[in-house]
Amino acid sequence: MSKNNKNNEYKSLSGKDNKSFYKPNEADKRYDQNLNDPGEYPYTRGIHNSMYRGKLWTMRQFAGFGKPEETNERFKFLLNQGQTGLSVAFDMPTLMGYDPDHDFALGEVGHCGVSVSNLKDMERLFEGIDLTKVSVSMTINGPAIIIFAFYVALAIKRNNDLSLLNGTLQNDILKEYIAQKEWIYPPKESMRIITDMVSYCKNNLPRYNTISISGYHIREAGSTAQQELAFTLANGFTYVDHCIEAGLDVDDFVPRFSFFFNSHSDFFEEIAKYRAARKIWSNFMKNKYKAKNPKSHKLRFHTQTAGCSLTAQQPENNITRTSFQALSAVLGGTQSLHTNSMDETLALPSQKAAEIALRTQQILAHETGVANVADPLGGSWYVEELTEKMEKDVLEYFKKIDKRGGVVECIESGYLQREIADSSAELNEKIDSNQRIIVGMNDYINEKEEITIPILKISNKVEQDQIKLISNLRKSRNDTKVKDKLKKIEQTCKTKHNLLSPIIEAVLEYATLGEIVESMKNVFGDWQEKSVI
Repeated sequence: MSKNNKNNEYKSLSGKDNKSFYKPNEADKRYDQNLNDPGEYPYTRGIHNSMYRGKLWTMRQFAGFGKPEETNERFKFLLNQGQTGLSVAFDMPTLMGYDPDHDFALGEVGHCGVSVSNLKDMERLFEGIDLTKVSVSMTINGPAIIIFAFYVALAIKRNNDLSLLNGTLQNDILKEYIAQKEWIYPPKESMRIITDMVSYCKNNLPRYNTISISGYHIREAGSTAQQELAFTLANGFTYVDHCIEAGLDVDDFVPRFSFFFNSHSDFFEEIAKYRAARKIWSNFMKNKYKAKNPKSHKLRFHTQTAGCSLTAQQPENNITRTSFQALSAVLGGTQSLHTNSMDETLALPSQKAAEIALRTQQILAHETGVANVADPLGGSWYVEELTEKMEKDVLEYFKKIDKRGGVVECIESGYLQREIADSSAELNEKIDSNQRIIVGMNDYINEKEEITIPILKISNKVEQDQIKLISNLRKSRNDTKVKDKLKKIEQTCKTKHNLLSPIIEAVLEYATLGEIVESMKNVFGDWQEKSVI
């Protein structure tokens, strides 16, 4: 039995003080300005008037492991269980731009996601799945332009109308430099790649979300909720600035921007974060960027429950954690949702664990009544004050970032990385000292616990098979054409012409991920992070 039955500080997960109760404040007198109805500027209460009455959030479970065929089976299983969108997790070699036969890929192929290094792999990944009928999210950043080219090339081979393709590419390289550390090229060159992709999609894939600006990984790295929101929105505005500098009109591309947030354990703070996000984004779009299209004012976002909150101890407890985190995302107005599986601290999700995670969303949607009313917590004195405080804290961070020259300069100086590292250390210290209770880990411990849930294990044969397949691919393709296309990519890198078309051409000749990455490296170089200590 625990002796620690209360948090004497009564602080939020981000360290903010909570009063013992809340009452009306000035926000109530400025309803139209600060809140307004759902579906009305500044969208604090949601981007649609009817919210989930009109359409439930997309249930988009993250999936990917082993060979493309294995992940394809998992995709089909989830779709048959009622999932309404696909989300692809790639393995570490793919995320870093290496083919499975590269020395740096040894021991990692298929272990943290699916292995995809060429068009044939993409064909196997989506075999029997109509790309025009299901939205596909792909979590990839450094080599995003190449993986996206695989996806587009597959649609071309199938004679699909590209204008019907619907999905999201993470493609958020700034947060890689800040938090996740999976980059390839330097920041300046990476921003050029992203603007090329935005421009290509504007002209060819009007329904496709070209960037999912991710706070999720910033939070997983140890940030507070305030830092997650501030750094994510600052990244978003940086992308907007670069696209405008590249000659694009704000209303031509911002409606296809989306966001990706973490849903952590502090229930009400997370809800306030989502509400403040919509308000800040809409105000900047309307007043600073002069966007005229209402769609540009609406911040759309995907949410994933907090992986960093899961425990290896008593993993069944993770089902409960995930349920409450999912509920805060729904009450906060998310457009799509991934619920983590209980076993994700131990291994990639087993089929049973993935099914339970999906059922969690379905129970929320169909049994709890939370989808019946838009912004049901709107008007709560506590939630409204939290929302205002969140907004003020974020705007204060914007000032600090601007004072230091902007996001890219803050990345290069290590400022953003240090802020996250300091917050992470502070939280870990509270957990280590039992100031913050994590049930089953630092309190309410079962010393005799035995883990009985099934664990998904990836065979070494996956790596062997993927190496054999890419070897056979290189033998069967026309190497002369491949070399010509790779040379064309390299030449295009030296110009201001759009990179997508020559990359797609190379992909259709079965050039590999690693080969295209190296061609671009020959011009762009690669990136080495400076010490932030």
